[in-house]
Amino acid sequence: MRAKYVLSEVFLGLWRNISMTIAMIITMGVSLAMLGSALLLYNQVQELEEQYQTNLEVVIYMDRDVDEETVEALQSQINQDDLVAEWKYETQDEAWERFQQTFKDSPELIDSVDASVLPSAFRIRMSDITKADELIGKYQESEGVYQITNQKEVLQKVFDVLDGGQKLSLVLAGVQGIAALMLVANTIQVAAFSRRREVAIMKLVGAPNWFVQAPFVLEAVFAGFIGAVLAFATVAAGKVFVIDGKFESVFSLMPPIQWSTVLMLLPILAGIAAVISAVTAWVTLRFNIKV
Repeated sequence: MRAKYVLSEVFLGLWRNISMTIAMIITMGVSLAMLGSALLLYNQVQELEEQYQTNLEVVIYMDRDVDEETVEALQSQINQDDLVAEWKYETQDEAWERFQQTFKDSPELIDSVDASVLPSAFRIRMSDITKADELIGKYQESEGVYQITNQKEVLQKVFDVLDGGQKLSLVLAGVQGIAALMLVANTIQVAAFSRRREVAIMKLVGAPNWFVQAPFVLEAVFAGFIGAVLAFATVAAGKVFVIDGKFESVFSLMPPIQWSTVLMLLPILAGIAAVISAVTAWVTLRFNIKV
């Protein structure tokens, strides 16, 4: 009987303040969607760093007119270097093939590049990529060397951009979250005020505080849960229509987002929404509403 009464009061309270309930759900959904996106981005950046850290190379580009003897001398030096784990010499023809494969989706770019301008190169995988500067210092003044590139430095800029995007998502999610909490608190205050007579009667007949407060807290939890479902649906739609859909080529360098990772967001977002909504509602009732 008590459970039936509490549940009926929950849905009645939500219906009485339907406009504020909808606003609360939407605001909560937006903030949780941003939080979910930030969590996914964080996971993808971590996977991307792990994936590339094991495959990063130091590339020694040779002069286009370098002779075979110079290449063999440098090859002998690299072969005896303790910093080098693996290496491969890439000829101009192989460099052209790599270029075509890398930019196969941009035929205009391929047509605009002359194969002869691509230099041959030593592609070196190090035992410890953090010692790349030491390796570069050894060979940057060597005969026949045109330029040396540390792929970690190049990719670090990409990681910095992604990290910035993640932090921006978290900041926006935090701002939206504060707005959602204020809406929760305001909705609970309005609901309690509209039912002040019922609350007073229950207190007069000796109803415990938890019984009086339960409908209000459950209203907030229910709205938060719906907001979490809305946020999850938004993130899932983003994966289907954006990441795996129209803009798939833009995200081709990123590790694919697995559905198992996306599905894990639902209980996480629902739990966060429920806890935050419940705590906010309880604090609002405890310190602002005399029940």
